[in-house]
Amino acid sequence: MGSTTENSAFRTTRNPWDIRRIPGGSSGGSASAVALNQCAAALGSDTGGSIRQPASFCGVVGLKPTYGLLSRHGLVAYASSFDTIGPVTTSVEDSAIVLSALCSGHDHLDSTAQNTRSIQFHDHLKDLDHFNSKPLSGKRLAIIQETIGPGVQDGVVQRVLEAANQFERLGARVDFVSCPTFHLGLPAYYILALSEASSNLSRYDCIRLGAQTSRNEGFGAEVKRRILMGSYALSAGHSDAYYKRAQEVQRMVEADFTSKLREYDASIMPAAPSPAYLNSEKMNNPLAMYSGDMMTVNVNLSGLPAIVIRGGHVENEGTLLPVGLQIVGRPFGYELLIFFPVSNENFSLFLESQTYWI
Repeated sequence: MGSTTENSAFRTTRNPWDIRRIPGGSSGGSASAVALNQCAAALGSDTGGSIRQPASFCGVVGLKPTYGLLSRHGLVAYASSFDTIGPVTTSVEDSAIVLSALCSGHDHLDSTAQNTRSIQFHDHLKDLDHFNSKPLSGKRLAIIQETIGPGVQDGVVQRVLEAANQFERLGARVDFVSCPTFHLGLPAYYILALSEASSNLSRYDCIRLGAQTSRNEGFGAEVKRRILMGSYALSAGHSDAYYKRAQEVQRMVEADFTSKLREYDASIMPAAPSPAYLNSEKMNNPLAMYSGDMMTVNVNLSGLPAIVIRGGHVENEGTLLPVGLQIVGRPFGYELLIFFPVSNENFSLFLESQTYWI
């Protein structure tokens, strides 16, 4: 658990762009392996941004499907209401291909999985030879104002605005909109997710499952911290004050977010408020680490699909680091969700092909 891989039982993963920095988490190993070309694709699990934040920090593509599209059977449950499996790849096309392979219809072993037909998401993609100069004409994108305000590094904001300008060059209309409930999502998510974690992980009691001697031996410090926090939120006398209120906030966040997507085809925002930070920088400050999920958790609270693509780079302490651009779409609206980043990738390739060296 956590956003750094520093709590992993398999030890810390390094960021390929700078081994002094974290790769993100909890699927940082998947993102790091793909960024190093050790594999063409990898799977990750996204509960509050654990695919998208590592994709941003490692400069790869991370896709979180709509909740319920893919079966969770075989995944160790963290927060069952939010857990989602998704691919980490080097291109949007590869993500579409992997998602097509994973989406094979209903799985009776997962009661939350939707009964969807097998879909070939990559069949709708166009290659560079058939690239239209204005492929996004008539499409509308929203930038959530709260995601480019205080607490977000200037370089990250600049990359998002540059991406918005590029989408406009491709024919899309980009507007700034406000989601007043956006900042309520982070505390609500952690109350709900940790409560579910304490319930799900109670099965590892050293009798049925888990370590042979004690729960203390089987769980690391961060996992134990989250179990204790979740148990407290669910305890008698506190569940009304914390858990039920968090559920009410979740419904508010979901209603606010989805209402914007009824008016717009997708929304764009950073995947993280900063580029990758140094190892151990936030290990002794869990709240600072948790705040790094502020850009991703609302998507999980709403069950929406999202994809993170390369949004450029920023310089940090003399090191060039990648920044991810997050695109959030409508539930099960994958043709548009994949179409936006593919158009962006093709446009970048087109610009590279027009560069002349003298």
